[in-house]
Amino acid sequence: MEQANTPDRTPRYLRTVVAVMLAVAAVDQLVKQLILNWLEPGVPQPVIGDWFRFHLLFNSGAAFSMGQSLTGVFTAIQLLFVLGALWFGPRMSSKWEALGLALVAGGAMGNLIDRLFRAPGFWFGHVVDYISVGDFAVFNLADAAITIGVAVFIVATLAVELKGGADGR
Repeated sequence: MEQANTPDRTPRYLRTVVAVMLAVAAVDQLVKQLILNWLEPGVPQPVIGDWFRFHLLFNSGAAFSMGQSLTGVFTAIQLLFVLGALWFGPRMSSKWEALGLALVAGGAMGNLIDRLFRAPGFWFGHVVDYISVGDFAVFNLADAAITIGVAVFIVATLAVELKGGADGR
């Protein structure tokens, strides 16, 4: 009978994962479209001197433009991650783990949309990057969501472990 009184986390965490994924991907695509309408490719637009600028680039590779000949592989990995997040999201042991996973998956989905629907063509499209800080690589909101999501997921997982496997609520 105790099991009947235990709240079912699956629907809540699934809703969290789906809602955050879709929100991140939607905002990412909206901002990319605004940037595409505003900037010329390869022409930096300073915001805070040369330290922070918008700089429209198209990236066929992964982070730091690595693996530019592996666009199709990165597309498959992003698709698998998005599907995996839908599978594992409801199984997360805390809402913070689910949030971290959803941020990563939302970023993956935002970049996946580029790879599926942008030039040079389906499955091999280039990701729109536009945020340039200092001498760091040019990135986008989806990439930022992935980075933040990884950090949230790691901290949440460590917190759950330190609590002895509690659900983290």
